[in-house]
Amino acid sequence: MYESYYGFTERPFQLSPDPRFFFATSHHQRALSYLQYGLDQGEGFIVITGPIGTGKTTIARNLLANLGDENIVAAQLVTTKLSPEELLELVASEFKINVKSNNKADILQAIENFLITLNKQGKRALLLVDEAQNLPAETVEELRMLSNFQLDNKPLIQSFLLGQEELKGIISAPDMEQFRQRIIASAHLKPLDVDEVKNYINHRLQQANCNKEALFSDDAFQLIFEKTLGVPRKINIFVDRLLLFGFLEELNTISCAAINEVAEEMSVELTGSLNGNPNEAFDNNTTTPVVVNSSENVEHIKNVLREVEEILETTIQEKVKMTRYIDKLLKQKSKQYAELQTKESES
Repeated sequence: MYESYYGFTERPFQLSPDPRFFFATSHHQRALSYLQYGLDQGEGFIVITGPIGTGKTTIARNLLANLGDENIVAAQLVTTKLSPEELLELVASEFKINVKSNNKADILQAIENFLITLNKQGKRALLLVDEAQNLPAETVEELRMLSNFQLDNKPLIQSFLLGQEELKGIISAPDMEQFRQRIIASAHLKPLDVDEVKNYINHRLQQANCNKEALFSDDAFQLIFEKTLGVPRKINIFVDRLLLFGFLEELNTISCAAINEVAEEMSVELTGSLNGNPNEAFDNNTTTPVVVNSSENVEHIKNVLREVEEILETTIQEKVKMTRYIDKLLKQKSKQYAELQTKESES
């Protein structure tokens, strides 16, 4: 929407991970170095953990995009709330292995035959497991069993696990000792500090070929850091919204006043909220019956209705802004068409 106004060739703060926009903080660079080290070793597990939105998937995509080794055949799993049998089926599917039946023994045999064939071709398999905190402990154990596939004392498959902080608890369980002994490196991602937030935003703007200097005021980055707590995904959501706001309001510079206004708008929305859980206003503890004639519950219902009213009002305001945007866009297109017609008549 705002790309042409700010001279971008594309939206710089999209949510979908894109290796071209990868920004390596010291933590991200360390994690990426561990992944690369794991590749060089060709064995064991690498584990990368971090809070939601800190860039684990982006690191995985960046690694896959820059492998530069035709002898590594990689597959990535993103749906990981799986039983051991479902995990094996998905591994076979992602590596495009033909399986005769859904029998676990047959699937394991097909996977082993595939890995041996790769080895004879001078290749090896790499499995990246994203959102690994969703894996049940017995499924993590199945991954360990896959790592037992060897030929001439060399492992035939290597696995990287990326997940939220809950993954630490799964791996730390007493019955996971054998798995822990096969972890050759691990890293934990952290949110960005204020300087990294500034560099992160400027990096993504440059990647989108921003042609405006000082798009954000000097003190804007500190405030963006405070609003997003340095979480890259929140930064993407927030700055994308700031740029849309700046376009609608025809701002050349995003000031602290604009940041505060957008943050206030987003604080009552159902999606893209920066602080807290947007559903908290509707958490009514359904395990306890509601006594309608209770003065406390009546007051609670009133509060909920007020929340709903605020959300509806915000939604209407957004619709108005969108209408303004469409009207502005139509005017721009009409002007461009008129200019084109004039040039054609002159020629």
